[in-house]
Amino acid sequence: MAYALVKTHTHELHYILKYPFNQVMSVKFTTNIRYDRSAYLSTDLVTLQHEDVIKTWLGAKTEWIYDNTRNRGLNLYYGTRSKVFFEAYHQIDAKKASLFVVGFDFRHYQKIHRNLIWASRLAASNSFGSRKLIYYLGSVDNWINLSTKVATFDQSVLIDQNQNYAYQAIATNMRGFTQNIRNGNSFAVLNNELRWPVIKYFMNRPIHSDFLENFQIISFFDVGTAWSGDSPYSKQNAYNSEIIYNGPITIIIDKDRQPIVYGYGFGLRSRLLGYFIRADWAWGIENNIILPNIFYLSLSLDF
Repeated sequence: MAYALVKTHTHELHYILKYPFNQVMSVKFTTNIRYDRSAYLSTDLVTLQHEDVIKTWLGAKTEWIYDNTRNRGLNLYYGTRSKVFFEAYHQIDAKKASLFVVGFDFRHYQKIHRNLIWASRLAASNSFGSRKLIYYLGSVDNWINLSTKVATFDQSVLIDQNQNYAYQAIATNMRGFTQNIRNGNSFAVLNNELRWPVIKYFMNRPIHSDFLENFQIISFFDVGTAWSGDSPYSKQNAYNSEIIYNGPITIIIDKDRQPIVYGYGFGLRSRLLGYFIRADWAWGIENNIILPNIFYLSLSLDF
């Protein structure tokens, strides 16, 4: 089947246990069962006769959590928070279908002066097993793409179809690029932000406007990569190649892409109508070339 429209219905049941060691550190255990039913839209005789694809996964997740942060305002913290996790899933209605994920997320918020804060984040993850999780590096969480000239997903970057991926996720933040600037079953990103609530910084009295009180100017610098194989420089990375089909002739071009990409820029933040709105202007650096600016409008907190 060359092309089909598929809608997946997912039902999940979770059981969560959390044990705190003290006020800032705890462990968390989660067991879950996931039921996926993928139904094909009947656009022709083939899809009309195609049966639903049903997958049932049984999983478990263990997390170590540390958080001593103090809230100094909306999206403003002092301190450190981190998480180390391990996940294991098995598809109970298939043979030899297991997926394992390990990773960490470390965040530190350093006070520079008054409410001026430097925030940094280091995150990485790896999936392995007979099934894998593919990470698409690029963009931000909950990106509302208003541009007709900038595609949300980069279709020109190849995906290794031999990896037997079961699920997909976006590896963010990697500003300056669209989704899928790099991909693979592993990723690592480093984010740095200077957060300045400029109006609150200069005002020594209460601010009655919620928008002005939470208004922030930020600057940022992101570094990241995603890869398949043993390292980001492995020859298994499909994004190093470009395939051109011309009749009976197939041409494979070695793109020699550098696995690590960079992004920098500035942004504005505030709360409007109950939503924390983020606007970012970012420039990406790939193969030592500065790419055109990309504007991101998104709704999410922190990084």
